[in-house]
Amino acid sequence: MAALMRSVISTFSIERNVFLSKGSGVVMEPKRYVRGLRRKPVRVLLPGNDTGKVLKPPPQSDPAGMNVKRLKEAKVSPATEHPHKSDFVKKRSYLESVIKPAQTVASKDQVDGLRFERASPGDKRLAKLVSVARSRTFREHQGKIVLEGRRLICDALDAGAKPQTVFFSTVDRLRELPLDKLGRATLVKVKFEDIKMWSDLVAPQGVIAIFSRPDPSRLNFTHRGHAVPLSLICDNIRDPGNLGTMLRCAAAAGCQNVLLTKGCVDVWEPKVLRAAMGAHFRLPIYPSLDWDDIRSNLPKPVIVHVADSSSVADTSGETDEKASKAGDYGWVSTRSHNKNIHNEDYDSDSDSEAEDKDSSHPRVDTKLYHDSWAQSPTALVIGGETHGLSLEAVQLAKKTDGHRLFIPIVPDVDSLNSAMAASILLFEGRKQLLKLLQTSGKKARPKAEKLL
Repeated sequence: MAALMRSVISTFSIERNVFLSKGSGVVMEPKRYVRGLRRKPVRVLLPGNDTGKVLKPPPQSDPAGMNVKRLKEAKVSPATEHPHKSDFVKKRSYLESVIKPAQTVASKDQVDGLRFERASPGDKRLAKLVSVARSRTFREHQGKIVLEGRRLICDALDAGAKPQTVFFSTVDRLRELPLDKLGRATLVKVKFEDIKMWSDLVAPQGVIAIFSRPDPSRLNFTHRGHAVPLSLICDNIRDPGNLGTMLRCAAAAGCQNVLLTKGCVDVWEPKVLRAAMGAHFRLPIYPSLDWDDIRSNLPKPVIVHVADSSSVADTSGETDEKASKAGDYGWVSTRSHNKNIHNEDYDSDSDSEAEDKDSSHPRVDTKLYHDSWAQSPTALVIGGETHGLSLEAVQLAKKTDGHRLFIPIVPDVDSLNSAMAASILLFEGRKQLLKLLQTSGKKARPKAEKLL
């Protein structure tokens, strides 16, 4: 038996036999040993042993003994047969991976014909815009402001302000706004928790808007028919609450405009907006002006009055021979003489400089607030509680024959709030101007009747 096996092996190793498959007509030529039968064919020849032509075997005629592993590899890696198709698939999968995150950021919807976006949980637009728009430097350079609440946003839209982006929590909140004026704005629906996080209000209303910084000369102010020839000049008002309240009083008293010096707080500060209650869109407000610009924005002729910190009227018409610095002209206090006032809020350097430069202060006559002082186009200057009025304000009052107005109060009370003093003086000025207009109208009627 062993001898027989040795003869068979030697036969396969020495001779090269050709095996013919009758079913497929394919000639397979093994090289050495029985192991060669399991190898893939090197060449496929025609039955006539024509070596010049090569025939590819059809896929359905593979013998049953073909290597299964080879078939799996052929199915897994089709890149060898279609290299261009593989590149296309790779590019398509890459584009899908890039486009999908952008699509998941916001899905668009409509409300009353306006399209809005639904922000995803990771959307940072609200946080970015609100945090940046609260910076005064950004507001001045980029020209953007933040308005919060339905009433304030509606007042801005009615005045002609241009919205850029509106964030709202529910569709009902959006419908409370005039939708016909939001056509060019980007509407984004966010979660109420996000608005609450960035809101300055104790009870957020669920709507925040980013507006372009308005130009007061281009806004459309309503109810201007009730205005009187009275202007308010805010000089060195540093407290946002005081400035906002003064703007609200100026709008309620029917002032023509409000002028702010460069030492005042930003008029678009969130606290100023809340305290003003929409006064920004009811009368022209010109911020960051120097005194030359203030004079150009006042009517001609005009009389400028300043609020005084004295509580005793100068009946003789004369002031102290040596007046103190301009900061002593505040709004109202119980101190009887300007020369005895010491401004503790000034630092020592500013005190010494002011005393050296202003040893002879302009003399301006004093007058009680309820006396007749508003008999023509009038401007009222209110100084801040800390720094008071500037020297230019008192010089302008002296130049226009104005007065130092003061409000007498009971003893042992240091002073009134600047916003409270401004409201008293503004409404007193309005009363006197309206009375003047009524008397002038009554005098004009008989003349008109005589002409008829």
